[in-house]
Amino acid sequence: MTANKVAIVTAAGKGMGAAIAKELAANHYNLALMSPSGAAEELANSLGALGLRGSVTEVDDLQRLVNGTMERFGRIDAVVNHTGHPPKGPLLEIPDADWHLGLDMLLLNVVRMARLVTPIMVKQGGGAIVNISTAPLFEPEVAFPVSGAIRAALAGFTKIYSDQYAAQGIRMNNVMPGFIDSLAETKERKRRIPMGRYGTVDEIAKTVRFLLSPDAGYITGQNIRVDGGLTRSV
Repeated sequence: MTANKVAIVTAAGKGMGAAIAKELAANHYNLALMSPSGAAEELANSLGALGLRGSVTEVDDLQRLVNGTMERFGRIDAVVNHTGHPPKGPLLEIPDADWHLGLDMLLLNVVRMARLVTPIMVKQGGGAIVNISTAPLFEPEVAFPVSGAIRAALAGFTKIYSDQYAAQGIRMNNVMPGFIDSLAETKERKRRIPMGRYGTVDEIAKTVRFLLSPDAGYITGQNIRVDGGLTRSV
């Protein structure tokens, strides 16, 4: 068993997931990483971490990830639930199968992971979970219908979960990235951002690291916008 904190990061092969893994490794976390491709395994090898190939939509893969983490490190202090992009399309032309896939990718991935790690964290006396959501959570856009609808449910689950487990030392928060440099930049999107630029994956990673740390020890059940001022609501 290690004295360092242990974190699980899903969809950690590239983009924000990989940046989060690197940020946590630089801050002395031991890591367990998973992605559907072999990219998380490659990154894990470079960081001295545990790497697995699997999908957040598969219950058995999540179980393997948690079991492997406990076998290697003996504890789980933090989880970052990151995932890929859900299906898109004209609102009423999206088939049921794509809505069900979005549910598995964006909500049930968090619910299922919480079922697996919460008993471990309760026994340890605490832990922290961060879910990577999206800035249009409270201002849904027609371009991202599955994401906007289902991630609103994620916000509800996060609040309910945090209320239930706060007294046991477990925190859960959502990070809501705006347009980040892991996406292709367009002039139209850039014009909408008050800061005049896309965010960076490193800025998201540092926000996640803060929310997992004791410095954020009184923050739970929140949806934290990291969007350069993109969203307009107050």
